[in-house]
Amino acid sequence: MATDTLQEAAVARVTAIATLMGGGLPDLTGVLHKVLAETIEELQGDQLIVELLGASIESNLETVAHILRYGIDVGTVSTPSAAEEYARRLAQRGVAPIALVRAYRLGQQLVLDWAFDELAKDTDQSVALAAGRIMVDTTFRYIDRISEQVVSAYESERVQWLANRNTVRRAMIEELLRGDPVDLAVAEGALGYRLRQNHVGVVLWCTSKSSADEDLRQLERLLQQAAAAAGCSGQPLFVPRDRTTAWGWIPLGRGRADIAVEADPDPNHWIAIGSPAAGADGFRVTHLEALRARQVALAGRDRADRVTAFTDPQVRAAAMLAADLEGTRRLVRNALGSLAADTETAARLRETLQVFLAEKGSYLATAERVHLHKNTVKYRVDKALEERGRSLDDERLELELALVACRWLAGSVLSPAAP
Repeated sequence: MATDTLQEAAVARVTAIATLMGGGLPDLTGVLHKVLAETIEELQGDQLIVELLGASIESNLETVAHILRYGIDVGTVSTPSAAEEYARRLAQRGVAPIALVRAYRLGQQLVLDWAFDELAKDTDQSVALAAGRIMVDTTFRYIDRISEQVVSAYESERVQWLANRNTVRRAMIEELLRGDPVDLAVAEGALGYRLRQNHVGVVLWCTSKSSADEDLRQLERLLQQAAAAAGCSGQPLFVPRDRTTAWGWIPLGRGRADIAVEADPDPNHWIAIGSPAAGADGFRVTHLEALRARQVALAGRDRADRVTAFTDPQVRAAAMLAADLEGTRRLVRNALGSLAADTETAARLRETLQVFLAEKGSYLATAERVHLHKNTVKYRVDKALEERGRSLDDERLELELALVACRWLAGSVLSPAAP
């Protein structure tokens, strides 16, 4: 068969296939819809998105059928409205764009499989082959063009959606933290987080030199890991505050009121934790406690624990002492004398003395806790009191507060070591 004649026959065959596609649009849409809905995991469980996927498939198939039937230039075609809306809805739900592009690739494969099954019935295989090439080229160019358009629509919607959502979320969080009365259902919708449960507020920050986006991604990962380690089934609430700091709330449900968070292996990551609390008021209180625990960690500088929990009674006391660092420095100097020196020797003596006080003056119990011989403990206690210059019971309360301050606020309250 001559080349021109073969091309004309192939175009006529493509037109016939396209006409058949248009006539069987509901059936073909149903098949594609079922396959895509079952294949793309990100779409499962969201009935509205699955229904919109069906509308997107139907509109794309209809457009492809018209292109093939009437020889429409693919370069002039725009994304069908339903397909563009489907992309926007995926962006609003945070579904990765890979799910969007994958649907188009799978759809192209299934349409071509159906078309080649029809072409396989032809007796003239040279015409069928030429028609198949036209269909592959046309559908490829269509998918390439439409994919770019829907991904662009997805990205634009995602940026706008996040900006709007963050604005609403920020305003709602400010109302909650001020203690303003709020409609719980409205607040939960704005936050995407359930308030009618127990939760733990956390403050996370990073001291690395990474980019702002990378720092925040690491902090969000850290919050997710803390929630997973705590066995939480719900998603934590993550709120960036600046390029290196974020606030978070970990959901505990209604039956739990405890949590344990371990330090991240990265030494540049820090967490301050509030106490578990319930409801909208607890949402505010546990956050305020986390902020106070962070104040303790910041005052402790490089010697602070990388996880500082307000549930620790010493942290609660240190938080009050950190509110007036100048007054606390005077307290430490007056209560400890030269024992307040910022040296390793003084630190060992203070640690032993603090445990000794906690163990109600028992040398044996203190020795077991600090893993030293009883005589060594006695020597250290005597040496600490000698450095202090006063007996154990002289201003006992100030002594204990000063030791707490030294333990948690470290370099912010200790006296510089003598040359």
